[in-house]
Amino acid sequence: MPEPTSKPAAAQARRMLVFLIVLTAASQIGMQGWITLFNNFAVERAGFGGFEVGLVQAVREIPGFLSLLVVYVLLVLPEHRIVALAITLLGVGVALTGFLPSFWGLTLTTLVMSFGFHYYETLNMSLTLQYFDRSQAPLVFGRLRSVTGMSNIAVGLSVLLAARAFDFAGIYAILGSVVVLAGLWALTQDPSHAGLPVQRKKMLLRRKYTLFYILTFLAGARRQVFLAFAIFLLVKKFGMGLTEITLLFILNNVINVVANPLIGRAINRYGERALLTLEYSVVTVVFVVYAFSDSKLLVSCLYVLDQLVINFAMCVNTYFQKIGEPRDIAPTMAAGFTINHIAAVVIPVIGGALWLWDARLVFLGGAGLALCSLAAAQFIRTPPKPEVSIAQS
Repeated sequence: MPEPTSKPAAAQARRMLVFLIVLTAASQIGMQGWITLFNNFAVERAGFGGFEVGLVQAVREIPGFLSLLVVYVLLVLPEHRIVALAITLLGVGVALTGFLPSFWGLTLTTLVMSFGFHYYETLNMSLTLQYFDRSQAPLVFGRLRSVTGMSNIAVGLSVLLAARAFDFAGIYAILGSVVVLAGLWALTQDPSHAGLPVQRKKMLLRRKYTLFYILTFLAGARRQVFLAFAIFLLVKKFGMGLTEITLLFILNNVINVVANPLIGRAINRYGERALLTLEYSVVTVVFVVYAFSDSKLLVSCLYVLDQLVINFAMCVNTYFQKIGEPRDIAPTMAAGFTINHIAAVVIPVIGGALWLWDARLVFLGGAGLALCSLAAAQFIRTPPKPEVSIAQS
């Protein structure tokens, strides 16, 4: 990991890094387990079609839309306590999912699970940007995303093995229990220190962060098209079963474990604008192929490619770190998460309705959003890096 120049700073950073690694792994065990099982569970047990899937996916994004409210929770609890409670809540929601195979049951458990996941993600980004400088943060984001990939691989293998002995309810319960245990462990830890700028504990929107808000909004919109409908396309149109979907997740995450640290280094070398330009160019092509291809192999390969370049989204946060004020990190990350989910709340519903008319329109809309993101990324400008000595590994 990147090391600060002083030993006390290095020790503080290591404590926070270990804390974030454990909770990031837990968050992905919960979320990836939910995602891996959801489409097959929804179709096979709850009898969902495209419209119902879109509605539940929209419900899943409501807590993300309400992430801005975390600034008020910060008035009574420190960030590291909130993330521990969030992970515990995520685990409870996942554990209960398999026992309620109905529209309203899935709506309830999805809300519980999603509040935990989104509040963790909001403050995870905030803590990373606060505890690691602009040279370190991309590397830490890359490492955490590698942890995400390794956790997802573990989930995929676990699901494949557990499916031989357990039904959906049993697998959800096991995964959720692991996440709850991680949250309870985190409640016993205190990786914080008092040497950081005190974060503003109020809602915050500033004109100088306008481009960050735009990029965040567009990323949430186009990502939601992918999350809600790419796997559903593979299940519904191409008839892929749970084993095939799980193997696809495993392949994707093996690639991401290797690629994410390289992406972190690439941010430092090439800058945010170059990487986001590459991401949005690739995503435009991927969505167009999703719309028109009848090849199961081609669509599966492009799904993996899309999941690879979507990791470039960390550039939006590192861009903010370079232009933002240190005291603005927590409230702006919360505001950014809310902005990210404004479109995400409505797009699954709109997409579900479009699916009933013509599924191609869903992915052509995603291509249009990617083109808007591509145009916005060209306006990125960052100040030069300060002349400081940072040792990196």
